[in-house]
Amino acid sequence: MPFPRWIAAGALAVLTAIGLQAVPGETDVRAGGTLTTGEAPSSALGEKIAYNVYLPAGYGRGTARHPVLYLLHGRGDTMQAWTRVRTTLDDMIRTRRIPPVIAVMPDAPWNERGNWYVDSRHTDGRPVETALTRDLVAHVDATYRTAPIRQARLVGGYSMGGAGALRFALAHQDLFGAAAVLSPAVYTPLPPSDSSARDHGAFGDGGEKFSDEVYRELNYPALLPELDPDLPVRLFVAVGDDEYANPGPADARHDIDFESAVLYNAARRSPAISAQLRVMDGGHDWTVWAPAFEQAMAELGPGLSVTPPAGLPAPLHGTPATDWAGGVAAHADGSLTIGYAAGGPVSGQEHAGRLDAVVTRTGGWTRQFGTAADERLYGVAPLPDGGVLAAGYTKGDLDGRHAGNVADDAFVVRLDASGAVRWITQFGAPEAADRLYGLAAAPDGGAYVTGYTKGALDGPNRGDKDALLARLTLDGEVSWIRQYGGPGEDKAYGIAADATTLYVTGSATAALPGTTALGGLDAWIAAYTPDGTRTWATTAGGSGDDRLNAVTVTTTGLAVATGATAGDALTVAYTAQGRQRWRHTLATPAADEGAAVTPLPGGEVAVAGYTRGRVGVQAGGADVLTLRLDAKGAQRAAAQLGTARDDAVDPFAEPNLYATTTASGQVAITGLTYGTPEGGQAPGNGDVFLTTRPS
Repeated sequence: MPFPRWIAAGALAVLTAIGLQAVPGETDVRAGGTLTTGEAPSSALGEKIAYNVYLPAGYGRGTARHPVLYLLHGRGDTMQAWTRVRTTLDDMIRTRRIPPVIAVMPDAPWNERGNWYVDSRHTDGRPVETALTRDLVAHVDATYRTAPIRQARLVGGYSMGGAGALRFALAHQDLFGAAAVLSPAVYTPLPPSDSSARDHGAFGDGGEKFSDEVYRELNYPALLPELDPDLPVRLFVAVGDDEYANPGPADARHDIDFESAVLYNAARRSPAISAQLRVMDGGHDWTVWAPAFEQAMAELGPGLSVTPPAGLPAPLHGTPATDWAGGVAAHADGSLTIGYAAGGPVSGQEHAGRLDAVVTRTGGWTRQFGTAADERLYGVAPLPDGGVLAAGYTKGDLDGRHAGNVADDAFVVRLDASGAVRWITQFGAPEAADRLYGLAAAPDGGAYVTGYTKGALDGPNRGDKDALLARLTLDGEVSWIRQYGGPGEDKAYGIAADATTLYVTGSATAALPGTTALGGLDAWIAAYTPDGTRTWATTAGGSGDDRLNAVTVTTTGLAVATGATAGDALTVAYTAQGRQRWRHTLATPAADEGAAVTPLPGGEVAVAGYTRGRVGVQAGGADVLTLRLDAKGAQRAAAQLGTARDDAVDPFAEPNLYATTTASGQVAITGLTYGTPEGGQAPGNGDVFLTTRPS
């Protein structure tokens, strides 16, 4: 406990208050789960570890495996302290706020119950940390139906147990994926002079009860820099606002509420930790720990899983410098072509400078081209002859006809089946920014492209930026350009075409011609004839911020667009006449967004995007989100995959992901990742993944 020596340890479990007695064997609990006692052999201690264990309702009749909570008691307390959360677990499991869990509550009597859950170096100390993290965990996995993976384990504790839970989660990332740290008895850089952390030999050395050097070595500031970001830890810190106040002004920073805030602000800056802090009404007792435990489980419990997350496959594409995804195309022979922007040389090719455009055919060739300025790709489209189109923007003289260029220009490049560049077309308004964000192949082998311009390419610019639509011929000549804009900032992100209609999607900050503003940033979709005549336009979303990032045409002729509405993933379908046929929203408590959509047989579509929430098993920060929607917009399947870090989204919270349907009917997805793939390495600083998923 964090109090001075002369203050009672407090917060002992009062068994009579909850009507429980510690009895051998199993005790039936009508409310749901059962409590039973057990003993785990420990070679580290040379004795057995006693524990209480909560088993969820129906455990004895089932075969399912369960996540495990390891709950550590405070200084001076016993394994009975945590039994009071039985009813909380019953209620949360019954109402499906958390999955059915096993809760193990070990007794930790060593060092006169002041062991701080570390391996003591004191003459009379015990290896408590090794005993619990090695021997107890192994025993629990062998005795109960658990899943021996870190995603299925959470460690929690209060006071000294909070310090132990923090220690276990940070020092044993391979074992625990989450920690509930309640009123933790942690002090930086050293405990105050009257702290009981100095009394029991937990941080001793030889005959000394306390060693400054040992304490610093075992404390969390020494652990944070060594954490592995590929083993992310979810941390929930809670503390009361009426904690004991150290009387000495010099020791005010050692008040537990102060130390908890210091811990949170240090932890949240680690790339390996996602941290939350709650300051609650109450002191250093169960008036705080009981509701804090429930809140911690509400936040951390749904992320517990007996199934490991689906990862991204190796190899990644890119360089040790900054790289960005730029599109994917599927070919009739089963091969794929991806585009991306690379911050260095790829496959031994020359790096022109800054970001270069790179196009790679799987199992074949790589072509890198660029200028001393930036080039970004935002789309790759297949051609019938096996070649590809790619589009994006350049700030240099990419085609050799724009010497002295100082602003972003749109460009389109055509490569043949061997990767040779047939032509590059660069266009835009002089000294004004023009960017392409969407690409579709035209029936004659030319291109339709879309993006934005700050210039006047088709009459005067109507606002800050106008959406841009252009047609290029088979030979790369610009056939026509259309601007579409209102008084605000308007961008187009997606384009798709069938034999009679072009569909363009984007965002606008004010009403576009032919539309009604909904509020905030509006998503929009517009239809054009092949000669560039706009036939209809409409907004989608709600009163918040919305955008449509991509669009496709289904096998039944619907235009289906995907993006976001007020932080949720939005997918909408329209007829050729502009009537909304259906709308689908996927919402988690965190951010979700559709980034790509591709047609499947029977009028169905596959949507790819990102989620920071839980659709399946969460892998890291932002994960790749995949959806399958039927011809009426009903959700047939949803999943997520990724690495321990952000995937499919860039540092500016913009999606960076593309998808297409392969010749075999699967869905190929490429995007940005900041993590490490399964069975491979990451070049670093943002790389490009390519994965193929069943439709």
